Amino acid sequence: MTFQSTVRPAPSAVPADAPTYEERPWGAFWSLDRGAAHQVKRIRVKPRGQLSLQYHYHRAECWVVIEGTATITVDDAVMKVKLGGVVMIPKGAVHRLENRTKSHVEIIEVQMGDYLGEDDIVRLEDVYDRPATEVRG
Repeated sequence: MTFQSTVRPAPSAVPADAPTYEERPWGAFWSLDRGAAHQVKRIRVKPRGQLSLQYHYHRAECWVVIEGTATITVDDAVMKVKLGGVVMIPKGAVHRLENRTKSHVEIIEVQMGDYLGEDDIVRLEDVYDRPATEVRG
């Protein structure tokens, strides 16, 4: 007997010319999928690297650790999150991802909101001296 599904996956909204990989001072990310109200990235943080302490006006995020042990700050809570750990970051919450180890840390980040542009990053602290808001041309 052959099984055929009538359910088809929704096509990805990622444009063909969209960057799928970008390097940052702390490591790199891959854009995996993008739709009207979501975006999925794979983020790799170098040993001793950290993202800026930041928040977003328009999106919430869900982080799943897929490699290593991440140090994650959400508002006043700082936690070590191991493989398989999941952290929800509400819209407007101050947050940071750090790698305090000697090995890479990787997460899957799912962004959800009405606007997902890179210019919706408000930096409160950044060890790489990047601007307070991310503006792309």
